[in-house]
Amino acid sequence: MVTEHTSSSNAQVLVASNRGPITYTLGEDGTLDAKRGGGGLVSGLSSVDDKLWVCAALGDGDREAVRRGVGEPGVRMLDMDAEVHADAYNGIANSVLWFVHHLLYQTPVEPVFDTEFRRQWAAYETYNRAFAEALAQEAGPGAAVLVQDYHLALVPGMLRELRPDLRIGHFSHTPWAPVDYFRLLPDDIAEQLLRGILGADRAAFLTRRWADAFIGCCTEILGGTGRTRIGVHGLGADADFLRRRSHEADVDERMAALREQVGEDRKTIVRVDRTELSKNIVRGLHAYRTLLETRPEWRERVVHIAFAYPSRQDLAVYRDYTAAVQSLATEINGEYGTESWTPVVLHVKDDFARSLAAYRLADVALVNPIRDGMNLVAKEVPVVSDHGCALVLSREAGAYEELGEDAIVVNPYDVTGTAEALHEALTMSGDERSGRTKRLAEAATALPPQRWFLDQLEALRQE
Repeated sequence: MVTEHTSSSNAQVLVASNRGPITYTLGEDGTLDAKRGGGGLVSGLSSVDDKLWVCAALGDGDREAVRRGVGEPGVRMLDMDAEVHADAYNGIANSVLWFVHHLLYQTPVEPVFDTEFRRQWAAYETYNRAFAEALAQEAGPGAAVLVQDYHLALVPGMLRELRPDLRIGHFSHTPWAPVDYFRLLPDDIAEQLLRGILGADRAAFLTRRWADAFIGCCTEILGGTGRTRIGVHGLGADADFLRRRSHEADVDERMAALREQVGEDRKTIVRVDRTELSKNIVRGLHAYRTLLETRPEWRERVVHIAFAYPSRQDLAVYRDYTAAVQSLATEINGEYGTESWTPVVLHVKDDFARSLAAYRLADVALVNPIRDGMNLVAKEVPVVSDHGCALVLSREAGAYEELGEDAIVVNPYDVTGTAEALHEALTMSGDERSGRTKRLAEAATALPPQRWFLDQLEALRQE
């Protein structure tokens, strides 16, 4: 399933992830355009010598780049069979593992682990094995390998068999399911997933809660975690980048446009999410409608700026969810809007500069996921906010562990309670809001992305 590759990079630090640091787009004239990504892994690796990033070729442009031998030093793309990747990525990673760890199943009717599931699981195994074989081939003696996330949960165990000399780490960017929910999975699959991660010398998580859930699953199903060490690294916001980027000209332009949409002397409630089922956007809109219904004094005085950027639209359930968000926003505007006031300003086209503009404008940030590994929006808004921002935060977000003390905390299923929290946030005094924002920003930036990555690498090397 992997393209022929005979030379070894002899790398001493390797990262493996589904998505890599670069994406290729194939033009109509056959040219390839490369676009680099950002984030903690990219910045962390930039300070490391003898490194290699192993990732999947995700689209036609990536696959064509691999076939032409086009690439960047320090990056190896694996040209997976497109059907194998689709079954592993959409069929298992995003439709099973994501649903388990975020507690998203409607259990009276799903999941159904049938022969089609087993067929897709075989593709997931094939996908993970391709990564393990590539890493085994590329790693120098005793190298450190950091495997990322639920897409590659089997890689550590497979790689351990191929290269017992390596230092192997696995990091989970999602929550980890409590044992009773994790056991929705077929027994053999649940065991295989745990043993896959336990092939690592070190398994790390975003919060202590998720780490403890993993330990609980291992204890219940396997009798313990064996020799694998468990770590916690709470990824923080990149303060320097955010503060610099949020004051560039394109952000100022979008702020002016948003101010015009909001109108004079109105408060703003801001949310920025992908239209991902776990983000709980629909209940957030219901809570805002409840606020307008039960607190009529806020009509014409507040605008909900909601950015819901489409995610995983190749899955029908996500397309339906995006449509539900748009429909509910239209309903609220139809019910309460006036000639001079649009209660919900909804944007579904991804625009990072506009997101930063909204962060700066926000009087209230609403972050109410059903369940979230961390949620960096909750950490980014206080860093960027111009005048201080009250944070309404779900207790089921990983960020709650660090930010809960200075946020207004909500049960994400409680629409009435969330509406009351929005009222409390909107009426918070300026001094209190300013003090909370300062403390939130300090907590949010305690472990910036580069330090987050290097801490993991250092801990792995010391194991």
